Amino acid sequence: MAAHRRIDVAKVGEVTVVKFLDKKILDEASIQELGAELFGLVEQDNRRSILLNFANVEFLSSAALGKLITLDRKVKAAKGRLKLSNIRPEIFEVFQITKLNKVFDIRADDAEAISAFA
Repeated sequence: MAAHRRIDVAKVGEVTVVKFLDKKILDEASIQELGAELFGLVEQDNRRSILLNFANVEFLSSAALGKLITLDRKVKAAKGRLKLSNIRPEIFEVFQITKLNKVFDIRADDAEAISAFA
């Protein structure tokens, strides 16, 4: 398994829980690296149940949202499921404005999200 610089990866049962290490996901280089790490979970590690925990994230750029959309497509193509949790209200607002709250399965916290995989 590859070493990750942008994310912390843990397993809870069959669910891969991903925590972001960066508070602000803004610059292009970080976003590219983050995307590669996330896509690797699906493409190299064959993870099928992925939970993205946004507890540490204070700011997310539109380019980062693009990576999440691509990740969602990759997970669905692999017959997996992607869920998001612990999104701050100000970031959730961006998901609402862009209608991405309809695309992603967003849960209040990890416990609720993990039980939703069952």
